[in-house]
Amino acid sequence: MPELPDVEGFRRVLITCGRRRVTGIEVRDAGVLRGVTEKRLRKECGGRRLGKAWRHGKWLFAPTDGGPTLVFHFGMTGSLWCCSPDEPLAAHDRLVLTLGDARSLRYRDQRKLQGVQLADEAAVDRILDRLGPDALVVDRGELTELLSGRRGAVKSALMDQSVIAGLGNLLCDEILWRARVAPRTPARDLSETAYRDLHAAMGRVLRTAVRAGRVPPRRSWLTGRRDDSEPLCPRCGRSLSSGRTGGRRTVWCPHCQS
Repeated sequence: MPELPDVEGFRRVLITCGRRRVTGIEVRDAGVLRGVTEKRLRKECGGRRLGKAWRHGKWLFAPTDGGPTLVFHFGMTGSLWCCSPDEPLAAHDRLVLTLGDARSLRYRDQRKLQGVQLADEAAVDRILDRLGPDALVVDRGELTELLSGRRGAVKSALMDQSVIAGLGNLLCDEILWRARVAPRTPARDLSETAYRDLHAAMGRVLRTAVRAGRVPPRRSWLTGRRDDSEPLCPRCGRSLSSGRTGGRRTVWCPHCQS
């Protein structure tokens, strides 16, 4: 599932495609359109130039020159690709924007759980109002304030996009493992030291993952071991545990995260 580092990578895809004029729009599957028809998409975006893309959490925003903003949310399987116009289409390319005469921007999504919408300034504000601060820029004091008032498990709080925007299942497990915090610990029961360690771990993990454009499956990371048949902690070598927290599969080390 795309998390903050993946979406930051998709923002770079938009930059690679360039701030070009939309000269063609092909909706190959209207199932990815959210709150907008193909006709309206063509009318409001056709002929407009894409502006500088920006991201907040897992949401990607691509303003158009003098028009609405294209808003992408990638759900479980969405992605963006910048291709040459003559490159063969993939099976799950749902929306294709031709940019100038040299680029093809493709929204690719197998499961179509989220998709693409158009938003004016007020609609963009409504999206942002539902989200907490972006995980890449939140400072330690803000993180402490956000978590210290939460009754539920710390992992559930970190995954709640209205609390902190951008973290998903893999990132939360990795951050908690690095901070040596048990995922089911009530967020408000953490010590000041634990809040500090969480913030430091979040920064390190996100910086590395953003450079990779994904959560890297390194063997020195929890994420590189979680799907082994008998997963062992990269730090202490003991068996990892697996269970459900907030409805999501959670992997942790009961020795390191006691």
